[in-house]
Amino acid sequence: MTQQIPSTEPELSGVRNFRDVGGLPTVDGRRVRHGVLFRSGHLAHATEEDAAFLASLGLHTVFDFRNASDQKLEGPDVELPGVRNVNLPLSDPADGSEFWKMVRDGEMEQLRDILGGDKGANRMIASYRTIVTQRTAEHSQVLHALAEDSVPALMHCAAGKDRAGLSIAVTLLALGVEREAIVADYLESNAKHRRYKVRRSGSSAAAYSPEVMELLSPLFDARAEYLTAAFETVEETWGGVDAYLEQGLGITPEIRERLRERLLD
Repeated sequence: MTQQIPSTEPELSGVRNFRDVGGLPTVDGRRVRHGVLFRSGHLAHATEEDAAFLASLGLHTVFDFRNASDQKLEGPDVELPGVRNVNLPLSDPADGSEFWKMVRDGEMEQLRDILGGDKGANRMIASYRTIVTQRTAEHSQVLHALAEDSVPALMHCAAGKDRAGLSIAVTLLALGVEREAIVADYLESNAKHRRYKVRRSGSSAAAYSPEVMELLSPLFDARAEYLTAAFETVEETWGGVDAYLEQGLGITPEIRERLRERLLD
């Protein structure tokens, strides 16, 4: 990679959007411990050097939130010795394989029809809201696993932005991390060296024209409005984070305390 990455991050050539979420502040003055919770895009294209670095982290569990269509497109994760791989497919941020086929192959008129104006952003907002309300069992499983034995852990989806971003956000909410810090970490996925590479079928300039890229941008951006919509859904559906965690995810105060013991300094 030619992009200069800060020295606090490893330079991974086959894995996008990798980072340690350690250091984020909680509302009661603690911080997320370094080296216990990581996030990234998929690991299917990890090089030998990337895999060696990932193996050096001492990971217990890799949570892969991709679905079967993602895995068919990108391939399975590389295997890391001694690491448990847990596949928990979450709703695709844009509703599945047919949609993404259109993104890759669709003509301009098709793209305008489904993504023009605010349609792309609204689609993403609706998807974030749906994941919050319909994927409580998966998020519950992740938090229970982290409280029991699954640390250090890496969470990823395809781009490491939406499904992994929401799962990281839910984990950070359970830890009591400041809301602004959760959003700031989420927005880090917009950095040039972290972004998922848009892949279109054609190689011509028209396939990647400015209008095409503008229409696709809501799908590949991390936007605060998306995560804010998820937080609003928690408030609207459960009345607040504590009720969401306890009633929606079955995370008792005792489990939250175990999470904090494992993941916070």
